[in-house]
Amino acid sequence: MGTRKASPPGEAEPGRDSGGRPLAALVILDLAGLLILVVLVGLGTWQVQRRAWKLDLIAQVEARVHAPAVAAPGPADWPGITSADAYRRVRLTGRFLHDRASLVQAVTVLGGGFWVMTPLEAADGVTVLVNRGFVPADRRDPAGWSRPDGSLTATGLLRVSEPGGGFLRTNAPSADRWYSRDVADIAGARGLGTVAPYFIDAEAGPDPSALPVGGLTVVAFSNNHLVYAITWFTLAAMVLAAMLYGTAAGLRPSRSADPGGD
Repeated sequence: MGTRKASPPGEAEPGRDSGGRPLAALVILDLAGLLILVVLVGLGTWQVQRRAWKLDLIAQVEARVHAPAVAAPGPADWPGITSADAYRRVRLTGRFLHDRASLVQAVTVLGGGFWVMTPLEAADGVTVLVNRGFVPADRRDPAGWSRPDGSLTATGLLRVSEPGGGFLRTNAPSADRWYSRDVADIAGARGLGTVAPYFIDAEAGPDPSALPVGGLTVVAFSNNHLVYAITWFTLAAMVLAAMLYGTAAGLRPSRSADPGGD
């Protein structure tokens, strides 16, 4: 039987690194680390792109909020209304149908209470729901609110309908309980005719103490994408450092390979 020829002292065996570990295992570990590195860099890059998109969105919304009010979109424009139209400053002239108002649960800087969603009927018969503002839970009696009569112009921010519900609760039209400003359901429950697929958040009125309190729209968008990007890139750098360290350690000559050993 032939004998295996020993490698010279200090020299790694064929197919093994100098530390005695199979080279194939080292290659597999490096490939796995490279795959993780690519994924982490990809996630970081995606967050950078998302941040650019979010900053552009915020700039667009800020421009809409402070722009001069334009006429509220009419029936011809309704099919094209999307979330991209949200927060446009619009105006509409008509008369409020106070007897068909709906109270929608709300939490604001003034505390808990309700939004007063009142239909505004224009001269052409078109109706738009207007969020006249906030009333506290203990002031829900309309007798204590301002109820302007006759023709007037409502100015505010266009908002998209909020179907379904909110606060982890579903709207209950039959019980007149509303947790979101669902235009279609509110219009159906109040027997309204042609209703716009959006509503208007009314601006604050001249008397800040009068109810409902308008102008409480929160225009804010979370923007944590930079933090996420830094996190992913930091993890990528850690994986790269671990790969380099592991590869260098694997290729370093083993101290056990001592020429003077037995």
